[in-house]
Amino acid sequence: MFSDFNFQQMISAFIVLFAVIDIIGSIPIIISLKEKGKDVNAVKATLISFALMIGFFYAGDMMLQLFHVDIESFAVAGAFVIFLMSLEMILDVEIFKNQGPIKEATLVPLVFPLLAGAGAFTTLLSLRAEYASINIVIALILNMIWVFFVVSMTGRVERFLGKGGIYIIRKFFGIILLAVSVRLFTANITLLLETLQKH
Repeated sequence: MFSDFNFQQMISAFIVLFAVIDIIGSIPIIISLKEKGKDVNAVKATLISFALMIGFFYAGDMMLQLFHVDIESFAVAGAFVIFLMSLEMILDVEIFKNQGPIKEATLVPLVFPLLAGAGAFTTLLSLRAEYASINIVIALILNMIWVFFVVSMTGRVERFLGKGGIYIIRKFFGIILLAVSVRLFTANITLLLETLQKH
């Protein structure tokens, strides 16, 4: 398992997940939830998000096979989701609206869809098409440690970065996500076309 460890892959996966999970960009949302008197539990949020993501990472393949979808097709679909998320970050528009029935802040919107949402799930499976599992899992664990730290210290992080700092970081990672979505799309669409030509 550890023989597949590759530092460069792990760093790449970490940066992609960091941009998708975008906990820094979620700080204003977490603060407004706390101001509304909604409880946000950092430990619970981190552990549930991690469990959901790792579960989907390993069981996602079986789910795809159930629906006869290959990982390349999923990665192409994922590229579209990541593309839309990047547009949200760059253009300050809301594409993914949270209209679910659950009202507790730790689970909704913090765990789902902010941390373990469609974007994170799609990204994890899309990354599987490119990187060894061990590198993605380590990158995910590191991201979850970072998420726990930020959620526990939201007020301080916001004061340290300032609203301007958070805004700039969000824009920067929006552009990174845009580039990632384009790369995922081009890499996997060529694989898909090759597969189709063989049939």
